[in-house]
Amino acid sequence: MTLRRQIAAVIALVSCLVALTVGILVHQASVRQHTEQARKSAEAALDSVLTGYDSTGQLVVGWHAAAGDPALPAELRRLAERGRQGSMLGPGPHGTAMWAAAGADGRILSVRMDFAEDERAIADLDRAIQISAALSVVLTVLAGVLAADRISSRLRTAARTARTIARGDLDARIGPLGRPRDEVADLAAAVDSMSAVLRSKLANEQRFTADVAHELRTPLTGLLTASELLPPGRPTELVRNRVHALCGLTEDLLEVSRLDARAEAPELSDQPLGALAARIVGSAGSAVHLRTVGSAVVTTDPRRLDRIVSNLVANAHRHGAPPVRVTVEGATLTVRDHGPGYPEDVLREGPQRFRTGARERGHGHGLGLTIAQGHAEAVGAELRLGNHPDGGAIAELRLPQAGSRAWEEQGKG
Repeated sequence: MTLRRQIAAVIALVSCLVALTVGILVHQASVRQHTEQARKSAEAALDSVLTGYDSTGQLVVGWHAAAGDPALPAELRRLAERGRQGSMLGPGPHGTAMWAAAGADGRILSVRMDFAEDERAIADLDRAIQISAALSVVLTVLAGVLAADRISSRLRTAARTARTIARGDLDARIGPLGRPRDEVADLAAAVDSMSAVLRSKLANEQRFTADVAHELRTPLTGLLTASELLPPGRPTELVRNRVHALCGLTEDLLEVSRLDARAEAPELSDQPLGALAARIVGSAGSAVHLRTVGSAVVTTDPRRLDRIVSNLVANAHRHGAPPVRVTVEGATLTVRDHGPGYPEDVLREGPQRFRTGARERGHGHGLGLTIAQGHAEAVGAELRLGNHPDGGAIAELRLPQAGSRAWEEQGKG
């Protein structure tokens, strides 16, 4: 059950219990009042009958007075036979009646007062209580539903903004949701504060990464130049390889920093995906097999698409096993290798910089997939990572077809 339904159900249950309790108490009080009033009237009438009988030896006419009335309840008859006086509710000729009886000169004198009017009054009061209780429960439940809906709506707003923040939009804010001291407003303020802190920490991290990459660029350029001046040999080759690796890492760090900062807007144009893929794969060499099932015209940035596919292919060669196949089908481009596949944490959490996942996928700094993911988001593409049932990793890139972006912008407008 949703929170709104839970609150409404609890309010309805409590309202019904309160209405039932109040109804029972009022009913019992009403029955007690009418019974006591009828009892006093019957006992007063019996006193008058006894007084008249003692004076005249005759029964007073009225109150259905009688001597030895056969309809007198047996319990009250036995009480009168012992010479005592009493009263009780019992059956009468026309329904329930209040009886009063006493013994006098060996005879049992009794009076009877109809209780039907009192019963009708009690029944009318019960109906009024039931109607009032039903209306009270309905009004209380409606008020509770409205209050619960307001709370639920505010919580849904907070949850929606939190999910937006989780998707990476750290500029999203919930804003004020109610009274300053309201618990939901406190929750919204806490989430906004957390988002602001995360944004600040992420900005500091991005700035640090960019500063480190910029600072490393100059000495690495000098090292690269110096390595070219070393005499030929195995040590020189090792130094050059390590320097080239450091230069590549630095360039990747700079590219990640630019993607994080969204410093460059994509230059989108309509391009045939098959031709773009053929050009990109052709520059990668014969180690990649390209298969085109059906090519669609997509809206993308060719330079960024080149970076995406190149990084996916390089990642497949580095961490997977041949053959590496690139398949174009409509507006979808798939890169598959035949290695151990992506580790579970990469499939679960997505690409993580400086983390390559399982040991069997080899070594690396983990920036290739991060860069591919960043460029895919920049051009409006969707990059999905998975493992093939027959083995190997699959990276599926779904690009927007030509015209879809224009239609999307027109729909937003």
